[in-house]
Formats: sequence, C-alpha cells, structure tokens
Amino acid sequence: MRYIIKKIMFAGMLAALTVGGIVVVSSPAAAATCDSSALVRVRFGQRSSAVANFQACLIQLGYRIPAGPTGYYGTQTRSAVVNFYKGAMSFQHDGLYIGPQGFELLKERSHGIPVSVNTSGEGLKKISSKDELRNYLQLATALQQKSAGLLFMRRSANGALLPTAAPQALESAGRVSNTTVQVKGIDEPDIVKVDDKTLYVAGQENYYILMDRPTVGTGGMVDPSIYPPPEYNPPKTSLINAFPPADMAVKSKLDTSGEMLLVKDKKILTVFGPQSITAYNVSETSNPKELWNNKLEQNTSVVSSRLHNGKIYVVTRTYLNQSDPCPILPMSGIVIDCWEMYRPAKILPTDSSFTAMVIDPVTGKAEKELSFLGSTQDSIVYMSPQALYITYYYPEPTAKLTVKAMIERGTGVFPASVIEEIKKVDTYSISDEAKTVELQVILDRYYKTISADERLKVENNWNNQLQAYIKDHRRELEKTTIVKIPLDTFTIGATGSVPGYPVNQFALDEYQGNLRVAVTVGERSSWWWGWQSQESANDVYILNSSLAIIGSVRDLGLSERIYAARFIGERGYLVTFRQIDPFYVLDLSNPQNPKRVGELKIPGYSSFLVALAENKILGVGQESNQVKVAIFDVTNPASPVEKDKYILAENWSEVLSNHKAFLMDEKHSIFFIPGSQGGYVFSYAGDKLSLAKAVSGYDVKRAVYLNDYLYVVGQNNITVLDENTWIQVKGFAY
Repeated sequence: MRYIIKKIMFAGMLAALTVGGIVVVSSPAAAATCDSSALVRVRFGQRSSAVANFQACLIQLGYRIPAGPTGYYGTQTRSAVVNFYKGAMSFQHDGLYIGPQGFELLKERSHGIPVSVNTSGEGLKKISSKDELRNYLQLATALQQKSAGLLFMRRSANGALLPTAAPQALESAGRVSNTTVQVKGIDEPDIVKVDDKTLYVAGQENYYILMDRPTVGTGGMVDPSIYPPPEYNPPKTSLINAFPPADMAVKSKLDTSGEMLLVKDKKILTVFGPQSITAYNVSETSNPKELWNNKLEQNTSVVSSRLHNGKIYVVTRTYLNQSDPCPILPMSGIVIDCWEMYRPAKILPTDSSFTAMVIDPVTGKAEKELSFLGSTQDSIVYMSPQALYITYYYPEPTAKLTVKAMIERGTGVFPASVIEEIKKVDTYSISDEAKTVELQVILDRYYKTISADERLKVENNWNNQLQAYIKDHRRELEKTTIVKIPLDTFTIGATGSVPGYPVNQFALDEYQGNLRVAVTVGERSSWWWGWQSQESANDVYILNSSLAIIGSVRDLGLSERIYAARFIGERGYLVTFRQIDPFYVLDLSNPQNPKRVGELKIPGYSSFLVALAENKILGVGQESNQVKVAIFDVTNPASPVEKDKYILAENWSEVLSNHKAFLMDEKHSIFFIPGSQGGYVFSYAGDKLSLAKAVSGYDVKRAVYLNDYLYVVGQNNITVLDENTWIQVKGFAY
C-alpha cells in the first residue's frame, strides 16, 4: 500500500492496469455494492452484473480485488476466491469458480453487510450479532497495514478465602514511600512494593525473551530454539523483612514474578505475570497463601492496571479471530457476547478487543466488565478519580485523503476532465485499495496523452502541491481515539478523537471535568504512507466531559516531537525536542482559550517532569547523550528559568522511559534515579542540585524509604542508607 500511494503522489502512473488482458477504466461498475440476496454462482472468465455483485461481496468481506467490482471474473477475482476458501474454510481451492459450500458461506457472511461503508460517523455503537462483528472486522482488515495475531483469552479463579492470621509482632516503620504515580491516590503496578516492614521484589527475567507471537516457519508454534534449558529457573518474587534494617531477611519467595499491586489494608499482593494474574494473602510473609489465579492465553495481554479505593482495575487486549471473534472470555465465569461489545461507528483499522474490568482483590472475580473494539497501535491507559480513559492510534484511509488532495490542489496541474473523473471516484462505495487502483488508471490514461517532458513537469508541479496539501491537512492524516469509562457507572461514557498521538499516559490529564491531551502530529504520517517530508507539530487539546474539543494550543515545537508532558492545576508543561529542548509553559485556566505563555530553549531534552515544589519543576532527560537532571523555575510563567542542572556520567536511566523508577522524599529534599552503573541520590535543597550519594556495584532498579532509611534495590542486592548521614547501615544479598 505504501508503495502504491507513493507512486501516485510522487511519480505518477508507471503502467496500465490490466485484468485478464483487459485495460480497466473507471466505470459505474466500480460503484457496485454487495447485495447478498442477489448472489448467484459465477465462474472464471464470466462477465456480468452478477459477477460485479459477487466481487462487491468479497471486497466488503475484506478479500482484496484491487480493480474493484468490475463485473469481469479475472485473475484478481480468482485470487480473492482462493483467499476466501483458505481463510474462511481452511480449504485449498483453485479459485476458478465458487462451489456450493463456498457459495452458501459467502451468502451467510454477506448477510447484513451495509450497502455502503460508513466512513463518517464517530463514537462507539453496540454490536448486534456475530455476523455484524465478523463483517466489521473483515472490512477493517482492508485498512490495516499489518495483520492481527491470535485469538482468545481464558482464565480461572479458585476463589480462595483470606486466612485469618494473627498479626506479626515485628517493628513497623511509620513513614513509608509509595510508588511514583501520575495521580495521587491511584496506585500503579511496579516491580518493587513496600509496606511498613516488608519489601516485595519481583525477580527479573534476564535469560531469554518470551515471545508473544509464533515464529515464522514453525507451523504456528514457538521456535523450540528459544526454549530455556532444563536448568533454567523462572524468576520469583522475594518477600523480605526490611524494617528494622538490622533484621533484614528473606521470609519467602513466590513462584511467580512481574509487576505488582499491593492492597496494604488487606495484605493482598497481586502479581501480573507473563501469562497470569495471581493474588496472595501476605499477612504472614513467611507463609503467603495464593488466593486466586486468573490465567491469560497467548493472544491476551494486560495493557495496564490500577488500584483505587480497594479495587483493582485491569485493561486487557485480546487479538480477535475474524472468522470467530466472539464471545470474549476475559475471566472464568465471565462471558462477553457479541451483542455486549462495542465497535467504532466508522470503519477503522481494528484487530483487538479491549476489556476493562473491576476486580475484587479478595476473590479475583470481576464485579464489572466492558469490552470494545480497537487497534493494538499505541494503546495508553490513563485513570483519574472519576474515569478510566483508554486510547488507540490509527491512520486515516490514504485513498480518501489522496482524492481530496487531488480535488483541492490538482486544478492547474491536471486538466478539468481528470479532476472530474477523480471526483467520481470519491463517490464510489468501494475499498480504499480499490480507489487507489482507480486513481492509477485515471492518471495513467492521462499521462499517455502527453509527452515525457510534459509528464515530468506535471509530476514535479503535483509534488509541490501535494506537499502543501499535506502541511495544511496533517491533522486529518492520523488520529487517536479516546474512550471514557466513568468509574461510577462503568459504561461507555463518551468517545472522541484528537489528531496525532500522545507520547504516554502523562499526556492525558482530567481537570475540573475536562480532559487535557498533548499530542504530536505529522511525524508518523510522513513515514506511514511514504511521504518523504512532513513538518511535525505539537498540540494541546482541551476536551469537555463528552470528549468534544473545546480549546487548543497548536504548532508548538514545529519539526519536533513531544518528549515529556505534565499538567499541574491550571498549567501545562511540555518538552519538545529535535536538536534543542523547548520547555513550554501553558496557561490552561480558560479551557476555551488555552495559551502558550512562556518558552525556554536549552540544549538536550527532558522525558519526565515532576513538581518539586510550588513553581519548581524537575526534568529528567538527556543532554549530549548523557543523563541530565534540571530544575525549572516557573514563578513567572512568561519567563521560565533553568535554575540548575546536573549531568551524570551515564547514558541511560530507566526514568527516561518509566516514571515508576523515580523516587522523591520531600522530608529530606532528595530524589533518586537509577542508572546503568548504579543508583544516584540527589539533593534539591535551595533549588540547587547536588549528588548526595552514589551507590555502585550492582544492577540498581528502584529505591524506597522506611522512616529515615533509604533502601536501594537491585536485582540481587539491597543497600540501606541512613538519610540523615548517607552512611551505609546495611548491605543485603537475597
């Protein structure tokens, strides 16, 4: 697809399109639509309106016929029939005809297909039947650049009860750190958790890479060569008595490992493993009890999770089988049938079902669940105290935009007769690929009427006009869909879309009922469709409770992309980067009229922003390929200042891509970041950055504090520091 579009837009048409030796031209037949009631059996070489209807049904089911429903059963139609038999019936067929069984299946699958494809509606709508869902997925496949994987999710839960253990008589810390999260009071999963006396540390996978898709050429099976050797020991989760430091000891180990959520008041540790979600009662750390285990199949993964008000919120993504896409089984005992799912109102590249669930941490049972269709491309989960937001990215259909470009910018480049033919193509209810072929035919026929010199001139003139169109319409080329699920009702509260894509969850923020979203536009569309040059831009959009755009700030950091975003109260902070680091301050007090009020250009970039104090923002990023931390003073938002910076002799920190690796201790005015050579404790007292302590010698992952002790946690070692003196009080191997 990328190659074809590029040829249309930059080089024009290279050769006539032929089907069975016949040159295909634009005709009313290309506008044919599927009528399942009028289907009859047809054969190779036949030419009739019945063939056109047959072709239209195949196309709308997602089987490719580049020339569209021409009414002639040629090689392209034969190929589509072969693929139909292979995909729908798992049967090798020569494609020269449609047999009785294939004919009946085609009629069944074509039943209920809309006469024309809806390409303009927004939002989500309830699915009425399996046929509707199956047909929608097949239509959506034509818009995708890559195919989806496999298939269903199954889980089980044993429903074990919480044991009533007597409390342990151990000293407890009064001051305990929490995982660094985006929204206060909403916990996020991480590889280290801590309560008032216990560290929970997930073992790390460092021996081989788990594959989530079958290896090519293995017959759908994972290549045995990547299996671990018999002596391999899967990673475990260590439960370590951590307080007081003198009494540190490994109390037990769990046979599973992964990011964790800890329900502290119930002493329940939930571990998100590679193929299961498992919960343990850890009231007795020396004897943890498994409460429940919800297994995940290979086609299902956890997108994200949260802990809020004692409930676990989980979002999973399941690759769908086009021929048998439902019901979805997100957990044992939970069946989400076709008519309980939602799909986009318009045809979008769709390959998966997102399922949001509210899980009781004691039983593992889903109290609420909701499923909708979406794309695997760049899914982001953001949660506020009021709602859960799930996003996915998709490019707009290329042919539709190409037609619009030629109509708008082609006058003066192409004759009026060519423009009129292109306008006719725009009215056809055919696939994006079929429209592309129609454009090829039209342009090729025109180029045959002019000299090679004139053609070269036309191609260059069109290239310039196309680039201008792309720049003016870049926000139409790529979109991010946002689905809002209010926590009180757990229904589809609203859906909306914004141009471009958000960099991570911090690019979304709910404030006073509105959603603020920071996006980059133009960068991806330039390579997605093969367009060679495209000036990127960065925008911030304000959406109301219905997810309708009510305000925006556009064109921040032209030719750059967003590296970091943070919204704090009525302000927004944005970092874009290509060669320099523009640090933007936004005034969002008026949602209908947000403004850029300040800008600071400095070397490097920040990929994580956090408030140190009122009007003080800390940035963690890079400068000259080394880790950089910097303090920004935004007391005067119109004139932000870099108060201080420190550059580490490190080229990477996990904080650059994972905010949960960062720890701040406001009592001691320090923060911690891991590096590739060790861990680093910085003081930010008096708005000055100084390296208070460096811990070397092992693979540092995280840090937590208990009272005035800082625990620097590595894969196999823990260093305990006295925060008042920075003297090491304990070294512990586990």
